[in-house]
This record gives sequence, C-alpha cells and structure tokens, in this order.
Amino acid sequence: MPLTQQWYIPDTFSYAIPAAGQVALHAYGSILSLPFTAYSLNLLARLTEAYPLDRLHTSILRSTKGPFSQQTTLSWEDAVKNVLSIPARVTNALGGTGGPPKELELGPYFAHLSLRCEALLWKLSQEQTKEDMTSIAYLFTKLVNVGAFPASKPTSLSQPSFFASTLPTIRSRLSRGDSRTTLYSAFWTTLLESLPSSFTLQSILASLFSHISVPHTPLDASPPLRGLVKREAALLLKIIGDFQDKYALDSTSAVVLARDWAEGHARVYACWVAGATTGAIADKAVSAFLSQILDIWTSPEHIKHSLLGRHHYLTLMLLIAISYLPSSSVTLRDLAFSGPFIRSVGTYIGHLDPSVRRCGMLVAEEVAHRTGKELDFKDWDGDDGGKPWARSVRQLLSERDTDAELSINEVEETVFEPSSQSVQKPRPFVSDGYDSDDSLTGYASPLSSRSPSPTPSELAEIEKDPTLRVGRTKIARPVYLAQLGEMIRGTTGLKTDQESQEAEKIEIALDVAEELIRRKRGYGTELEENAVNLVYSLVGLHNNYELDGFDLKRQAALNALVASCPRKAAPAVIEEFFKNQYATDQRYVMLNSLALGAHELAGFSLPKTAAVQPLTGDRVSFPSKRLPGAQHQNYLLASSTRQVQGLLQDIARLAIENVREGNRDRAPSLVRERQLRIRQPEKVTEVKRPSVAQLLEQIGMSQTHSAMTKFTDVAVECFIYPLMNRFWLFLRDEQTREERTAHREILHQYRGAGTGLILNALVLSHYLSTLGVLVHASRNAPAWLAVVAPDALELAVTLGTRPISRVDEDDDESGGESGEILTTTLELALVVLDGCVELDGGRSLSLEHTTLLLAAGEWAQGLFTLLEKGYL
Repeated sequence: MPLTQQWYIPDTFSYAIPAAGQVALHAYGSILSLPFTAYSLNLLARLTEAYPLDRLHTSILRSTKGPFSQQTTLSWEDAVKNVLSIPARVTNALGGTGGPPKELELGPYFAHLSLRCEALLWKLSQEQTKEDMTSIAYLFTKLVNVGAFPASKPTSLSQPSFFASTLPTIRSRLSRGDSRTTLYSAFWTTLLESLPSSFTLQSILASLFSHISVPHTPLDASPPLRGLVKREAALLLKIIGDFQDKYALDSTSAVVLARDWAEGHARVYACWVAGATTGAIADKAVSAFLSQILDIWTSPEHIKHSLLGRHHYLTLMLLIAISYLPSSSVTLRDLAFSGPFIRSVGTYIGHLDPSVRRCGMLVAEEVAHRTGKELDFKDWDGDDGGKPWARSVRQLLSERDTDAELSINEVEETVFEPSSQSVQKPRPFVSDGYDSDDSLTGYASPLSSRSPSPTPSELAEIEKDPTLRVGRTKIARPVYLAQLGEMIRGTTGLKTDQESQEAEKIEIALDVAEELIRRKRGYGTELEENAVNLVYSLVGLHNNYELDGFDLKRQAALNALVASCPRKAAPAVIEEFFKNQYATDQRYVMLNSLALGAHELAGFSLPKTAAVQPLTGDRVSFPSKRLPGAQHQNYLLASSTRQVQGLLQDIARLAIENVREGNRDRAPSLVRERQLRIRQPEKVTEVKRPSVAQLLEQIGMSQTHSAMTKFTDVAVECFIYPLMNRFWLFLRDEQTREERTAHREILHQYRGAGTGLILNALVLSHYLSTLGVLVHASRNAPAWLAVVAPDALELAVTLGTRPISRVDEDDDESGGESGEILTTTLELALVVLDGCVELDGGRSLSLEHTTLLLAAGEWAQGLFTLLEKGYL
C-alpha cells in the first residue's frame, strides 16, 4: 500500500483504517532493523511524515475494544522506542559520511515530533481514558530519557526541546476559555500526576520553567510587566495545577528551590502559588510554600556560602510570598516570633558582605511592619551595598502581581525567555585608533559589590584585641600524655557557644603532640600506658573547626606514636583500621602512620617523592570546599597517599635497577648457613643474686627499652602479621555477607567494595602499598625468608588474580580502579622476590614454596602478555 501525504490531515485527525497503521508499525521495525540506504532513508522520512506517533497511537490503542491487552501495550512501547531512536540510529549509521534527510535531522525531527505529541494530548483530552493516560505517561518518560526536556532553553535549533516547539500552541489552546480548554488543562494536570518517577516529573517541570517568559527587568513594577507575570503564573496554574496538590508541593518545590533561577522567575512562582487566575489569596498554599523557602533562607550554610544572586532570588521570593498573606495570618504571626527566623536574621546582620546583610535586614523589617511591629534599621539611603536593590523591592511590594490586568500586547517587546540565567548582550566594538596585538590592556570589569576580605595580618590584630577576649581563660600546654589525650577528646564534635575555646584547645594539643610523644620515649611507662588511648583520639579526630595544618600535625603525631611505642601503638592502629566507622581520609592517616613509623624505626631515610610535606594548606578554603563530591574527595586524598606510594615506587624502581645492572653485593649461598651458625642456642646457666648496682642498671635499661627497639624485632609480631591476618578475616567476613545477600535485588545487595570501605580500590591499593613498605623494611628479620616472604607473595597473587567483590565480576566500569590494585600487587610481589634473591638467591622460596613461585610467574607472564597486546 503506497504511503502518500494525502492520507494525513493533522487538524481533523482523519485516520486511515487500522490495517494501514499496523503496516506502518511493521514498516518502522523493518527499516530500522536493516542497513540504511539512500532509498530506505527516503522511505523512512516519508513514513515519519505520513504516520507520526499520534497516528500510531490511534492505530494501536484506539482500534482495540475493551481493556488493553499485554500485547497491545508492548506494541505501543515498541513503537515509541522505534520512533524516538530514528535520529540517533540514522546519524550513527551514516557515521559522518553524509547528511541525513532534513526531516530526520535531530532538531527538525523532534520539533515535528513534539508538535504531534501535543496534538495527541489535545485529542485525547476530549475523550480521556485510563489506558490513554498510561500510554502517554510512558511516552513522556521516554522523551525525558532522550533529552527532549532540557533544563535550560536551547541555544541552537539542532537541540531538541518539547516546550520550545509546543509552548505557543499550548498557550493558544489554554487561552480560549471554553469547556475544551478545561478538559485540556485537566489532562495536563492528570498526566503530570501519573508520571511514575519524580525524576521524570522534575525534568519536565524544570524544562517548562526555563521556557516561560519573565520580565527583562525583574524588579520593574509597571502594570504591563505585572500583567506578564500574572499571565505566566496562570499558564503554570493550568498546566501544573494548584500548589496544594502533593505532587506539585514536593516535586515543584525541589525544582524551584534547588536551582538558581532569575529574579523574574521568583515573581512568577510566587504569583502562581497565590492563585493567579482570580487573584484570590490561597493562604494554605502560600503558607506551605513559605515554609519551604524558610528552610533554606534561614540555614547557616546558605547564609555563609551562597552567592549574592541566590540570596536575591530567595529573598525576593520570600518577600513576595509574605506580601500575599494578610496581616491577620497565623503563619505570618508565627514567623515573627520564630526562633530559627530570629537567629537567621542575626546571622545575616553579622555577614561581612553588606548586600547579603541587607537581605536579612529587609526581610526583618517587612515581617515586623506586616505584623504591626516597629523596626527600622535606618540604613537604606545611598547607592552602595545593595541599597538600590532593597528600595526597588519595596516599591515592587507596594502592589501585588495577582491584582494586575492581563495586557499582553504592551509587554511583548519588553520580555525575554531566558534559561535559568540571563545572558548579557555583547557591547559593540568602538575603535579609538589604537590597534596592537602586543597590547596588555585588560578589559574593564565591574567592581564587585562585596566588601574586601580582611587580610591575615588584620585577622591577627583582631584576635589580639584584649576587648574581645574578656572572660576567656588561657589554655595551658599539656605536660603529660594523659592531659594531651584529654584535650583531644574533650570536644564532642558539635559546635557550641564555647567552640572557639574548644578549637584553641585542639590546636594547642596538636601543636605539641609530636614533640611531647617523642620526649616521653624511654622515660618510664607513661608512653606505653597512654599509647592506645592516644591512637583512638588521634584517629577519630575530625577537623570540625578548620584548623590550619590539621592533617599534617595529626599525621606527624601518629607517626611519632608508632615509632616511639610500636608494641602498643601499631596493633591498636591496625585494629582501628578494620572497623567500618572511619572515613577514607582517616584510613589513609592510619596506613601512613604504620608505613612511615616503620620506616623511621628501620633507620631508613625518606626519598624525595615521599618527603613529609604539608598536605596542601588550602584544603579547607574556597574554592576547594565547594567542589562536587567526587572531585573534592580526590582533591583531599591526593596528597595523603603520595608519601607511602612514593616509597613503594622507589623501592620497586630500585629492585628493577638492581636486576638490570646486576649490582648486588652478596653471597646468597652462605647467608642462611652463616645466620644459623652465628645464633647458637642459649645454654642453662646458674642464676646469681644481683647486686644493688646491677639492679639499678637493669632498671635503667628497662626504661630505655622502647627507645632501643629495632624494627626487625617487632616487624612480624606487631606490624606485618596483624595487618595480613586481620585482612584475611575481614575479607572472609565481607565475602560471606555478599553471598548471603546475592539472592536479593541489586538495590538490597551488600557490596563489600563500596565507596569509602576497605575493599574499595583506592583504599585497598594504599593498604597494599603500606604492606609493601613494611615487607621491604623488615627483610633483615629472622623470620622473613621462612614466613613473611611466602605469605606476602601469596596475598599479592591472590588479590591480583581473584575478584575481591562479587559485584566486580560483572562491573564493566571498574577497570581503572582494578588497574590500581593490579599495579600495587605487582609492586608488592616484586619487593618480595627481590628480597628473596638478595638474601639467599631465592633458594628458600624455590624449594619450600615451589607452587606459589610458579603461580606468581604464570600470573605475571599473563599480565605482561595482555599488556603487550593492548588489553590493559
């Protein structure tokens, strides 16, 4: 049956027989399943014109009598998927070799498709059924997924946008004022309520809000612009419905309050909530909207960190919402005596930026005046610090936009339809006769409205001002380790009225922690008695007060603690590391203290790549504090891992150079025999009663025992084996938990390698780096060849060949993270093998652990083969 344009009459919806629609439905699937040719592309373009999505909807769903069957629903879903995927499939098939027909280009295709979808909504609104609503909800969900509802107005015709194409038609239909308009408006409201996902609903609402018209000058109080605001608010009321509906209250508030819209949008939103069609004040809806605005406006984070544009946006919307409440409103009276509101006004008044400060002052005065109270700050004359903006807002609040007359023709030339932010027009270029490419003259930038921030010297002078330190007691430096632990643990982590003293106490404790710990080394048992408590205090400490050098001082104190009291501190650190209550940064601090403390005990010097340096002094200052979550976490942890990873990389590089150059000075065949012959077993001797001088000498030696501890004496017992054994137990428990939840849905399955956990790729690779440093530093221990080397090599081979988590087996996005673990396991294996070759030529490992050595060689050979072929 030929497909001709005369079959399709859009305005009258004169459809052909259902059989023709079924043929068109199969034609879509057939053409898209075969390779494209010039003929098939032309046929596909004609098919989309003759049988668009609305005709397919009628052919599939309206030809069925009675309830829809499962087969009918599946046919409709297949049709939607095929129609929406046409531009992408055509573009991918051509691959840049040629242009598709204009009807199949992304922008024109979705513009035509959006118009046909809107026409389908208009038709179905006159004869609405439950099945129709379900099918249209599925269609809009797919349109959101393909990007037909952008969050901002497109800047190019090639970008698809549903409302950019259909909003003029929707305005025209909703402005008729007859019964058909009422049905159309109700259909839109019901459709938005029927969407299965709040994300889909918020995407549609955000796109709608970005396409409405707002005043070019947002604080203009002229009647034409007030009429424009009322017209756009009435449009939102007819499409979305009353703000008192639950779906509108939740989803719309999330869109309105989460983004930084223009100030003109604030007027439209508030007018819509108040009820723009009749001008009647919906007290309940305005009160609910006002409560959600206040949750953000009164929060200390918003007051301190938000930009001036967002302050103006939320403050204007708050004031307009207040203006729609009568003076006798209970909500307004409760707001005037609300504790959070009063505290937030005080926070605003204490802000350093005068423009932000006057936002709080303006709201306080308006609330007071509307509740019959007297409040005047008398600081509104002049042109600085947001004063002109405040005067314009007062003039705007003198009348209400809901009382304006709808006069559209007068404002058509004074409005624009922006996205969430206005775009400045470029200034025309005016030549002054000087033209040089070598000119270093910059562009003239407008001066910032913010007051200049105080310099560090000014802050220091303010801190030293005696008038500001009245009633504050001077905090003494700790003398004993018990005092040091009490100063660190004295804070609960919550900011109170004495937060400045708590911050000063922690700062003083961290300043003297390293020095005090090292001075107590070898003097009595004070260090051993307090070492474990100090580990708990330092590891669990958070930088709640943004102290300078916090991370460096805490790391240095933990390093000194492990090096000074390894028998107590190292096992305590390892035990805390395997608890799930710590963040990734805290786990890095623990691993760093083990590696660097062991390095100090072994008497090694730190290489340049692992030198102890401040961990970037601007870690807590702007702008790093405002980075997105994932980027900010990487920024914080980058320097925390540099020290230990640099140590392991230098050790591995040295091992490779030794093998390459053959510069080993040893006699492997005699090492083990010499060690066995030199260490003779102790014989039974007679115990004689010591003299007083000998007793005093023994007491002195016992006091300095910890100071004389060598790393080879404590490496296996206090460092390496607690770290490896606890890891095996932890891995067993985590894999058992994963197996117990494997039968559940993906959302409820436990993942041992989740973000921030020990089996996460970043933490696990740092754990292996620490273990590699410890193994290298302990190679002169008596039990190294027989115990440490084979067990460490087994750990490296196991983690390098088997998945840590069940999820990692099917996760295609974990390749980069798994590569970090693979690299570290190879470095650990290299450290073990190099130590075995250096000590006895590899004889013990070859003879006593042959299977393990062959497995390591086969594993390494397979990895290098894949690497050469480009698979890794």
